[in-house]
Amino acid sequence: MAIDYDLLIIGGGIHGAACAQAASAKGYSVLLLEQFEKPGLATSSKSSKLIHGGLRYLETGQFKLVYECLQERKYLLHNAPHLVKLVPFYIPVFKNSLRSSLIIRAGLSIYSLFSKKPFKTISRKKWHQLDGLNTNDLVTVFQYYDAQTDDQQLTEAVMNSAQEMGAIVYTNTVFDKAECQQNYCTAHFTRDNKQQIITSRLIINTSGPWVNHVLEKITPEQSHIDIDLVLGSHIIINKKPAQGIYYLESPHDQRAVFVMPWQDKTMIGTTETDFTDSLDHIEAPKPDIEYLLSTYNHYFNPRASEQDITDSFAGLRVLPKASTSAFARPRDTIIHYDKTDTPRVFSLYGGKLTANRATAHHLMKIIQPFLPQPTQDIDTRFISLTK
Repeated sequence: MAIDYDLLIIGGGIHGAACAQAASAKGYSVLLLEQFEKPGLATSSKSSKLIHGGLRYLETGQFKLVYECLQERKYLLHNAPHLVKLVPFYIPVFKNSLRSSLIIRAGLSIYSLFSKKPFKTISRKKWHQLDGLNTNDLVTVFQYYDAQTDDQQLTEAVMNSAQEMGAIVYTNTVFDKAECQQNYCTAHFTRDNKQQIITSRLIINTSGPWVNHVLEKITPEQSHIDIDLVLGSHIIINKKPAQGIYYLESPHDQRAVFVMPWQDKTMIGTTETDFTDSLDHIEAPKPDIEYLLSTYNHYFNPRASEQDITDSFAGLRVLPKASTSAFARPRDTIIHYDKTDTPRVFSLYGGKLTANRATAHHLMKIIQPFLPQPTQDIDTRFISLTK
């Protein structure tokens, strides 16, 4: 029988968009379903807006992840200069900081080696220029460079690239169910209040926090990974945007918190709070807002009040279930599928905004044996992204 599509992708966040781009670049026919009105309106627009290697991941030995993300940062700076821009980052080290100047310097040395971007220390004579940073007991201020983006616009740009190469994208579309057989899957979905049915060789599940909900709608029963959902909250305050991004250590629990310029204001984030509520109600809880505001006030003068908060938002991270704290867990993307001779469903768990292209590239290698030979091979590392 004729198959409608090579790939059905469920979920139009940054990883769904990247998978659609990667598959289309190889000449495969792609249909992507997104439940909201635009790509990237859920988790992918609720990040810290950073394109970075993840300096703190060096602390837990995730060198491969850091190096990969810094390589991807290089590609994005070249392919989307209107969306991804280098920004100075500042790390202040105080007498009572958990991580000493020596440890920070060692981490930045490795980071600089990977990124080929130097770091430096800021002279005491210039500390007064650091946006009101508290200098009491301040020992050292390091400066290095990473990048910032508009995450939702970046998702749309990657999706546009996929569509230009032939991918079809349906928004405001609900995936209802699918039945998979040895050589294809039959998928049912609702679009514009009308039910539709298509066939595809494979299903790619990039639905983020909904990943296991999607798997529950597929027969035969699919194996899954038990996950924790972790809420990352941000607040935006009506303060003059900083001249760079401050990488701070929360006085409450020594977690990393960023203070950064965002749309002529200042954004502060993020938290890592266990989430057990409905996926229909994802918002920044009051304790998270208070945590971020107090962290800002610990480091900066003049202080900010609740009245200065103009907005707040929160997104969900997907992490494999574990008893350890979310902050300490690995952030590698997991590509999960049933280890049969002809797997039909492939699910992405977790993932980083920065590494979206690399994740999709890796997925293509895994699914290639279950697809026809590609009809072309455009290298996604060098595809320019437009708005």
